[in-house]
Amino acid sequence: MVWVEIDGSYGEGGGQILRTAVALSVITGKAVRITRIRANRPNPGLRPQHLHGILALKELSNARVKGAQVGSTELEFIPGEAKPRHIRVPLSTAGSITLVLQALLPAMAFIGGSFEITGGTDVPWSPPVDYLKHVTLFALGKMGVKAELEIKRRGHYPKGGGAVAGKVEPWEEMKPLFAFEWGKIERFSGISHATNLPAHVAERQAKAAKERIEEHYNAPVDIETEVSGSLGPGSGIVVWAETDGLRLGGDALGERGKPAEVVGREAADELLDQLKTRAAVDKFLGDQLIPFLAFAGGEVKVAEITNHLLTNVWVVERFFGKVFEVEREGRGGVVRVIRRVDG
Repeated sequence: MVWVEIDGSYGEGGGQILRTAVALSVITGKAVRITRIRANRPNPGLRPQHLHGILALKELSNARVKGAQVGSTELEFIPGEAKPRHIRVPLSTAGSITLVLQALLPAMAFIGGSFEITGGTDVPWSPPVDYLKHVTLFALGKMGVKAELEIKRRGHYPKGGGAVAGKVEPWEEMKPLFAFEWGKIERFSGISHATNLPAHVAERQAKAAKERIEEHYNAPVDIETEVSGSLGPGSGIVVWAETDGLRLGGDALGERGKPAEVVGREAADELLDQLKTRAAVDKFLGDQLIPFLAFAGGEVKVAEITNHLLTNVWVVERFFGKVFEVEREGRGGVVRVIRRVDG
């Protein structure tokens, strides 16, 4: 058996390597061996949310897996026959639902299927679920990926309790994505939510974000507010600019002692910072697009070339050889597909 060998400590050395490598293993049918998993992190090896993503892909592809346990620093994944399934992922406490979806979505785009995932929808160090739904899936839609996501309940750190459901159709028409600079902002949109907290928290976050955006741009700003209940309290806001190309986003989470106004301004400032470069793709979306761009082709300008993006490029090229050319321009740059992979 020929293995694709992946050094899990390469580049930013985090869970992204695992998610992309195992998803590509399912797509290609190639066995993958990942060593030194998160070797340079304070808590090395597989964490529970990484493990759940791997187990979901195992189920999707009827794979044989060795080393799939918390703390393991080496993983062998041998995919079997992949076919559309309904995948349930029960993340304990507030494990990130969106990070599991970063593993599942590329594979499901090729196979099809549906999912239910419980855990954290809005937690630190991972994309909020509203960003994935309104920014990431919007961009993937431009590439021909048909995916739906429904947020059934919010889940915050530390208790979790969030729930999402969705489905992905097999990717039939792969459309190359060409997105350089935005020329016009049609409007700003967003969702400000408060869970197990007073309604005024969501309203104050939204108002502060709206006012900050209006200081810089003369375009309509419409931020919805949402108040709900779950296992524990939490709040957050995601705002995005709807341009004549893609959407660019910014987000912030509430925390005890942090005024709602600060949360709202933080999300707005993050978005405004991305817009300054006029790049069509924000720094968060850049690395998420990489596995899809490899198959669809295209060229995008990213507000910031992050270590996550470069690591994802490296993982893709461990499977397929040279695919991308990355050209830096200041902190941002252009990512160009020079050899499209046959899906």
